[in-house]
Amino acid sequence: MIAAFVWDPDRILFKIPFIHYPITWYGCFFALGFMVGYLIVRHIFTEVFKKEDVTNPREEATLLVDRFAVVAAFSAVVGARLGYVFFYGWPYYRENLLDIFKVWQGGLASHGAALMVLLGIVYFVRRQRKRFKQLSFFVLLDAFVIATAFAAGCIRLGNFMNQEITGIPTTMPWGVKFLHPMDNVPGISLHPVQLYESLFYFFLSGVLYLIWRIRGKELGSGFLSGCFFLALFSFRFLIEFFKTHQGELLSSDFPLRMGQLLSIPFMILGLALLLRRRFAKA
Repeated sequence: MIAAFVWDPDRILFKIPFIHYPITWYGCFFALGFMVGYLIVRHIFTEVFKKEDVTNPREEATLLVDRFAVVAAFSAVVGARLGYVFFYGWPYYRENLLDIFKVWQGGLASHGAALMVLLGIVYFVRRQRKRFKQLSFFVLLDAFVIATAFAAGCIRLGNFMNQEITGIPTTMPWGVKFLHPMDNVPGISLHPVQLYESLFYFFLSGVLYLIWRIRGKELGSGFLSGCFFLALFSFRFLIEFFKTHQGELLSSDFPLRMGQLLSIPFMILGLALLLRRRFAKA
């Protein structure tokens, strides 16, 4: 059965009156992920500060997350851009170095963002530990990964609206025919891998939140982060088999994709964090 679902939305949601600046679906979903992620992290730290009998826990949590949001946003954007440049587009960018700074033209890689955000958390905790005594690397990371999973789901919805990061051809009834795909042939029924990822990331965010809510204190810091890295990047490794080959440094006949190779270290990190909790209890 060949799917008949045709998808061809306008990438621009609306234009700002008078200046006619375009607001894209991708930008709106990106902003939605950031805002909801902010609220999730603030909520978690409000609860953490309440349990620690901190005076004005909501205000303290807001101050902490306001400061961290700047570091997280900067780290994520810079890391995602550099990840794309060096892992997917270096042959082009080494000849056009100034284009590296043209982020508005597209080109972000989640693996680069993940690595840079980890470094950003290390920096932030070192700078803020005197002000926030309850703060530690894993306490902050555990809260952040719940928000990150939700934001990742929003970003994949933006990719779906942009008709980018498309899947391989399929005869499944839920296949989608993109009429203006950025990286595929128009009008062919493809796996909607953006939706596969989005649904999984939203599900993962909800599961991680429930684990934190029900058994977070019992499991200890670092457990949620381990679950996140192992689950998300294992899924990312598998879903790459259903994606169109992206522009990258690896040849098309190489058995693994760049996204799969970059996922392996994070999968190992997740497993190491879970084993760390297990041996700590032994």
